[in-house]
Amino acid sequence: MPVKESLEQTTACAGRSAPRPPDATGATLHDREPTMTNELTRRQLLSAGAAASVAALPSPGILAGAAAPAEMPRRKFYAILSLGRLGFQASFPESLELTVKHGFEGLDPDPNYFASLGDDGLKRLLDDLRAKNLRFGAAGLPVEFRKDEARFNDGLTNLPATAEILQRAGVWRVSTWVLPCSNDLTYPQNFRQHADRLRQCAQILADHGQKLGLEYVAPRTLLRSQRHPFIHTMSEMKELMVAIGTNNLGIQLDSWHWFNAEETDKDLLTLRGSDVLTVDLNDAPTGLSLDEYRDDHRELPAATGVIPVKDFLGSLVQINYDGPIQPEPFNAALRAKSFNEACTSASAAMKRSFSLW
Repeated sequence: MPVKESLEQTTACAGRSAPRPPDATGATLHDREPTMTNELTRRQLLSAGAAASVAALPSPGILAGAAAPAEMPRRKFYAILSLGRLGFQASFPESLELTVKHGFEGLDPDPNYFASLGDDGLKRLLDDLRAKNLRFGAAGLPVEFRKDEARFNDGLTNLPATAEILQRAGVWRVSTWVLPCSNDLTYPQNFRQHADRLRQCAQILADHGQKLGLEYVAPRTLLRSQRHPFIHTMSEMKELMVAIGTNNLGIQLDSWHWFNAEETDKDLLTLRGSDVLTVDLNDAPTGLSLDEYRDDHRELPAATGVIPVKDFLGSLVQINYDGPIQPEPFNAALRAKSFNEACTSASAAMKRSFSLW
């Protein structure tokens, strides 16, 4: 997801307990156990969940009918329709209709919509998702931890209620992104603040059987946009996870940031599948250097071949990642299309990407 700190951030981002998720690990993410919509999304900055039984369903495959070669391991991850990441806003029922129509295997959870249904309504929704063989992606962390203390405390106060609704819906994946720069805080100061604030968030999520995925943001144009650089690589994010120190943390991967950080399949293979909470899949424009990529100018997966999507996805297969993957292209041409046209393009891009290996 992208960020432009100069714009105002807005909010984008149930009674039997869901089962506890498997622990993620940190450091190399093998050495020890660190800790894991309505998210405050970077897309909005730039432009100005299922029950456990549902979550356990096997993926029908966005490539339904296309068998994987016998020598290739089968993918366990599943393609999510995340309309917000495509630049659109829609109600949960509208998103569900588009998910089914365009062959996606799941969609973003919406805790506000879940809360409006009541217990009986939520049960009917989860039954419907199960019948359609659909699963949820990750919910966005609805806490603004990047700015002033008052705003952080307001979000933290409301987090338990959101986590409870998500838990009732069986949603245990929650994710957020870390801004890679600051005008006010040096790297050590920013690191301490992030560790403290995200630890408080992670502890609340842990009380509800949930994990928190943290995304590093890597474009150099963004890194240089403020006075002090901050976390922008996988290794730095692992260090933050160790400092947070809870046992319910993971990484939110993005092929865009992986590419901009000059990481390779070797970096991905330091992870286990359970270390990854959710994945964004993108390609990059042609004709630019790493010094020129803008976070809000991307391409649909496997559109240009600049980002080695085949290697990226192949590594996820090797580590047995079994969670959601969604396109996040931040692309003006895509946003100019109708909902149906954009979803058709996104679905085709995911099919194209999944067919590469």
